[in-house]
Amino acid sequence: MPATGRLGVMFSGLGAVSTTLIAGVEAIRLNLAEPVGSLAQMGRICLKDQAADRSPLIQKFVPLSDLESLRFGAWDIFLDNAFEAAAKAKVLDGDLLTRVRPALERVKPYPAVFDPTFINRIDGPNTKKGPNKRDLAEQLRVDMRNFKRENNCERLVVLWCASTERYSQPTECHQSIARFEKGLLENDPSIAPSQIYAYAAIQEGIPFANGSPSLCLELPAIRDLACEMRVPIAGSDFKTGQTLLKTALAPAIKARLLGLSGWYSANILGNRDAEVLVDPGSFRSKEVSKLGVLNQILEPDTYPSLYGKVHHQVTVNYYPPRGDNKESWDNIDLFGWLGYPMQIKVNFLARDSILAAPIVLDLALFMDLAKRSDLRGAQEWLSFYFKSPLCNPGVKPEHDLMAQEQRLHAMLRLLGDQSQS
Repeated sequence: MPATGRLGVMFSGLGAVSTTLIAGVEAIRLNLAEPVGSLAQMGRICLKDQAADRSPLIQKFVPLSDLESLRFGAWDIFLDNAFEAAAKAKVLDGDLLTRVRPALERVKPYPAVFDPTFINRIDGPNTKKGPNKRDLAEQLRVDMRNFKRENNCERLVVLWCASTERYSQPTECHQSIARFEKGLLENDPSIAPSQIYAYAAIQEGIPFANGSPSLCLELPAIRDLACEMRVPIAGSDFKTGQTLLKTALAPAIKARLLGLSGWYSANILGNRDAEVLVDPGSFRSKEVSKLGVLNQILEPDTYPSLYGKVHHQVTVNYYPPRGDNKESWDNIDLFGWLGYPMQIKVNFLARDSILAAPIVLDLALFMDLAKRSDLRGAQEWLSFYFKSPLCNPGVKPEHDLMAQEQRLHAMLRLLGDQSQS
């Protein structure tokens, strides 16, 4: 269980999120910044009264890999190294990028598995070719082995940080491992690139987390394979800004039993992810992810007069002048005593990748911890980080942010106690 040796962190997608994370880790290594937003690095955990230190740092209580041990790799459809990609993303200022440039320039992307039928708003030259999707998966596995060997890593984690694929539903080939592997060989058109990455990582025994709403880990074939290979998986769709606030505000509204008539959520941003969402198929994936949180929190079947007729609407608009600087507006129409109306309005402005980067870091460290702890399958305790938490069959996802945090801390206490026993 100890976190010995180097941990390799590989991203599908060397874009704004992954380069912001890589640059941030390097800046922290150089004492240029602190890991603000990272629970794994700055968070504390409450222990029993008899503990010598009742509120230790999480990174001191559980055996996490330290930042010095991390090595980064990626796949991308563009040829830019991490420095070039970060400069184009324009998330970080030029002075910081210059100071961490050598480390970023060392991260050069492997050719990516790409299918324009799943993401049709962008295209690039750095893609894998092969006779079938099984061959593409094998190429990814070779990349993982080569990266691990070349960087002298003991372990790897893989995170999907690429653009949102078009909305899709499971088909016959997703229902079992055998059918999925047959589909790979036969180039089944319903098998998306994200699913190929997940399959390849799990076959290599590598933890995999899905940071997008793309249909990937929810499939019976992938779930079964993860359990069979004793691999932890987690997803889906990083919970960064608007949905983070929604999963904090909705429980407060319910706690006071205030009624809810409608919740309108609007977003503008101009990065590559937003450009992809112009496609209705890709936006549908994001819309489903964003819309899914309120029902579970508010329990409309239990409180039909308060939450039975909520009009919940979400829009995401691609606005190039903003780049990665996302702005969201929420208009919440409530009613209280005697049915009198009231409103809450929230305006949130933040760089999308600045919100996402510490989530990616935490997931890389916690997924590695899960693997070393012999946890397998859906990691429900990591729901804290996702809009659409991955759960085991028959388990309803938890969306309440505070309940998610409590579950995360409970698992960390368990793993910390095991490591010290």
